[in-house]
Amino acid sequence: MKAGITLANISIRTELQPGDLGFLAYMHAKLYAKEMGYGINFEGYVLDGLGEFAHQYDPAKDCVWICEHEDKIIGSLVAFRRNNDIQFRYFIFLPEYRGIGLGKHLMYEFMKYAKASGCKHIYLWTTTEQETAISLYTKFGFKQTEEKFSTAFDKPLTELRFDLAL
Repeated sequence: MKAGITLANISIRTELQPGDLGFLAYMHAKLYAKEMGYGINFEGYVLDGLGEFAHQYDPAKDCVWICEHEDKIIGSLVAFRRNNDIQFRYFIFLPEYRGIGLGKHLMYEFMKYAKASGCKHIYLWTTTEQETAISLYTKFGFKQTEEKFSTAFDKPLTELRFDLAL
């Protein structure tokens, strides 16, 4: 964590701007390659999902939280409405901004949005390697509902689905 960084130093905007999704794709690809050994297929997976979100984005029903520090994107969370469900996606922070409570803060904001949306169901996908995130999801009531072996990110891993009924 950067010295002196607190939640008070970070701005969070909920308006999607040109360039945001491209930067989130870059951030995911670079961080997960470095930290998890994911390859180019993971980047393609992220680009496909962000492209779908860009083409279907409706600010009246979808929500984004773009975290910035010193005019630089340092993290995000995306709530993507899919009919009567909300898919929780692109929850990521640069390493130096982890451990300051930002993830928990965004989870609270996401849950407020989800409850106010009228949707009755939330789901997300992650991998077994994301232990810190999984701990946070379960603290907020998410339950693992599916598990599948995958090599889609250029290495063998286990993908997990978590669901939460509202």
